[in-house]
Amino acid sequence: MQVVSNNLIPNTFGIKAKAKIFAEYTSVEELKELLTRFRGEKILHIGQGSNLLFTGDFDGVIFHSGMARARFLDDETVEAQSGLRLDDLISQLTDMGYCGMEILSLIPGEVGASAVQNVGAYGVEAKDVILSVKTLDVETLEERIFTNAECRFGYRDSAFKHELKGKYIVTSVVYHVSKGDATQTRQEIIDTRNAKLPKVGEVGSAGSFFMNPFVPEAKAQELLALYPSMPHFPSPQGVKIPAAWLIDQCGWKGKKLGGAQVWPNQPLVLVNANNASAQDIINLAEAIRQSVQERFGIDIHPEVNYI
Repeated sequence: MQVVSNNLIPNTFGIKAKAKIFAEYTSVEELKELLTRFRGEKILHIGQGSNLLFTGDFDGVIFHSGMARARFLDDETVEAQSGLRLDDLISQLTDMGYCGMEILSLIPGEVGASAVQNVGAYGVEAKDVILSVKTLDVETLEERIFTNAECRFGYRDSAFKHELKGKYIVTSVVYHVSKGDATQTRQEIIDTRNAKLPKVGEVGSAGSFFMNPFVPEAKAQELLALYPSMPHFPSPQGVKIPAAWLIDQCGWKGKKLGGAQVWPNQPLVLVNANNASAQDIINLAEAIRQSVQERFGIDIHPEVNYI
């Protein structure tokens, strides 16, 4: 267990923000001790800090899981602790001859966040391989398991971001995997992401900043009449239109505002190009949102959470 006062908060944007207390635990029992010790305090649980934008110092306690092991429950079921980096898990599984999660390769973040955020890429989401999510009740300190259905997964969404928010802390996630060689597919995904996206740790970013919008069929047809080559994907939620295409059409690729920049190879990504402040990033995001709204009549929303 590690408890540090006035500690810089780890986050992939590279924004300098401090927490009154930063507490990392290495077991569920230590987590229970910390929750008891800091009961009544403002608490925020983070993973790698890859989907967060800290707008200032955090006047409370930041919790982080130092639990980072994985174990097989049977030949097709693996349980991974919340603090294990998702890509490290996928790398280990691939090396052992397992497949099923390789499309999620190189997504920044940890196992716990994969369930909360329902991370995804190239048509695959965490929910497609998650069997259950093990948690700890913040109030009662009782352990509870949520089935896939109980997690109420949606596009970059889950019950842990809504009715269960702040009530439970994810301690581990149980995934379904299969025997198979995923080496080539994983490498192709890594090569594709490296070609388009900034490398975590080298350039400050949070990965994809905006979620892809869904519009009614009538709206999609209206836009297709004006933009016949517009990519679009029918779904039960409506017609999905890639936010990257909308942003690119508005001419934002590579543009800067203060210390923030739209990544030249992928307009869905905002980066800390030159000691950007949180406000620089917010200003750039808002300018992009407004231009997309004005041109297409579509409101795009950040995937990143402002803290």
